[in-house]
Amino acid sequence: MSQTFDQIKNDISSHDVVLYMKGNAQFPMCGFSATVVHVLNALGVNFKAIDVLQDNDLREGIKIFTNWPTLPQLYIKGEFVGGCDIVREMYETGELQKFLSDKGLLKQ
Repeated sequence: MSQTFDQIKNDISSHDVVLYMKGNAQFPMCGFSATVVHVLNALGVNFKAIDVLQDNDLREGIKIFTNWPTLPQLYIKGEFVGGCDIVREMYETGELQKFLSDKGLLKQ
């Protein structure tokens, strides 16, 4: 598991916005992943999408790493933000836009 954790740490430190998801940004394989992709695209945020369906160790490891049982999982500047429901709620209230702006990732 340490190799998987090292991979996760590298991913989230190498990219400003990382989305662990089922499928990819062009073809999400679940509605929850599609929702988060839609939100990020609507905001014009560049992100690294990582398809957990390609690697079962990663799929299970990311859940242990964050102590969060579901996917997708969104990281911004190395910080775990949450899954679909949290991201959607933050977007609808404007909290996500403010968070991204505060991190220098979104112009308001």
